[in-house]
Amino acid sequence: MDVIRVTGGARLAGDVAAVGAKNSALKLMAATLLAPGRSVIGNVPLITDIAVMAEVLRRLGCQVEMAGDRVAVTAPEQPGTDAAYDLVRQLRASICVLGPLLARCGYARVAHPGGDAIGSRGLDLHVAGLTRMGAEVTGEHGYVIASAPGGLRGASIWLDFPSVGATENLLMAAVLARGVTEIDNAAREPEIVDLCAMLTGMGARISGAGSSRLEVAGVPTLRPVQHACVGDRIVAGTWAFGAAMTRGDVTVTGVDPRFIEIALDKLVLAGCLVETGVQSLRVRMDRRPDAVDVVTLPFPGFATDLLPMAIALAAVSDGSSLVTENIFDGRFMFINEMARLGAQIQTDGHHAVVRGRERLSSAPVRATDIRAGAGLVMAALCTDGVTEISGVHHIDRGYPDVVPDLRRLGATVERAVVPDAPAISLAPLRPAGPAGPGGLAGPGGLAGPGGLAGPGGAAGPGGAAGPGGAAPGQ
Repeated sequence: MDVIRVTGGARLAGDVAAVGAKNSALKLMAATLLAPGRSVIGNVPLITDIAVMAEVLRRLGCQVEMAGDRVAVTAPEQPGTDAAYDLVRQLRASICVLGPLLARCGYARVAHPGGDAIGSRGLDLHVAGLTRMGAEVTGEHGYVIASAPGGLRGASIWLDFPSVGATENLLMAAVLARGVTEIDNAAREPEIVDLCAMLTGMGARISGAGSSRLEVAGVPTLRPVQHACVGDRIVAGTWAFGAAMTRGDVTVTGVDPRFIEIALDKLVLAGCLVETGVQSLRVRMDRRPDAVDVVTLPFPGFATDLLPMAIALAAVSDGSSLVTENIFDGRFMFINEMARLGAQIQTDGHHAVVRGRERLSSAPVRATDIRAGAGLVMAALCTDGVTEISGVHHIDRGYPDVVPDLRRLGATVERAVVPDAPAISLAPLRPAGPAGPGGLAGPGGLAGPGGLAGPGGAAGPGGAAGPGGAAPGQ
């Protein structure tokens, strides 16, 4: 398996580019299903999730070409309607083919999604919204099955929670529905705005992008488009927090700093000097950070995906921080790994109290999801030795060049392949049992008539005893 080894004590300094936003690119790829023909998406990150989504689309009949940071998808006149479990289980974002397929084909059968283990993320809001638009949605054998033989119709939809995934699915379904669809309490994330921009370029009629109320006037058909993905605000935030933790000076390019305005405000409170440009930000820190409290909320609040970085910052800050997670109930899973690095953290439900210390202690740790892995890498920079991080495949799903980027910023880090842990056999733990007629008993076991006993075992009538064993009449 692959591991990343990070030597603590480095100060991050220099320039780094934020890649295209993973959480946008995947949905943009799904949106290409809405229009027959060749669509091209630029600024796409070279990560494993993109390859998985490309294969999902190929299985649905699309031609997908990947070259550099560009992905070209040619959607057929009649796409397939079945997204199989073997791929969907690897990538939660693949559930976003449900809306486009239902809108174009009137039917979709999509496996329940997988992805990171960071808590429950049900599909209730997706299903309720599609049902209001006239779809019949059922679940069986691990699949979501949706049908609308007469086509979808516009509807007024209220989301109980501003779910990003539900907003995206309903938005893509609504662009081809008859009539007007209103989505209230919609997610406002930059990735939603990016999707609206691409759909508008395809001919969709959408108003309210970036607000909590989206209005979509359905159109009969859409056309292919060329579109560039926005920069990844979470990757940018990761580097910003890394600069603060290592008392460094890092400039991040290729992202709108307004996307992480709340996070940057927290870094200012921690003592950082923050400068922002049109598509760049610079974070400088020349002392130990001050402790700050963090509460995750839907955009424009503090992003849940940056919570691991906030906890890593708190672990080396001066004072105690209260960190509250309001989005995913399993986000604190990685705290056990932070504790292995010496972080002083106590949790109570969705709250964590973190008492900062001057330096953490190196230890082997394991990434449990994409952002937890990034948080552990940043924390490892603040340890007193070499930290080995396993579960690197999680980090690969969001950070394509994390090791080269860290090296350019001055860190001592390497990626290595180590042997997998040997499998542990249960055979030595199994109790010896009596063998049947003509059978062979294990050590200390009793063989049946005509059977052969193992070492120290006794054979039945007519049987032969093993070494140290006694046969009847001997």
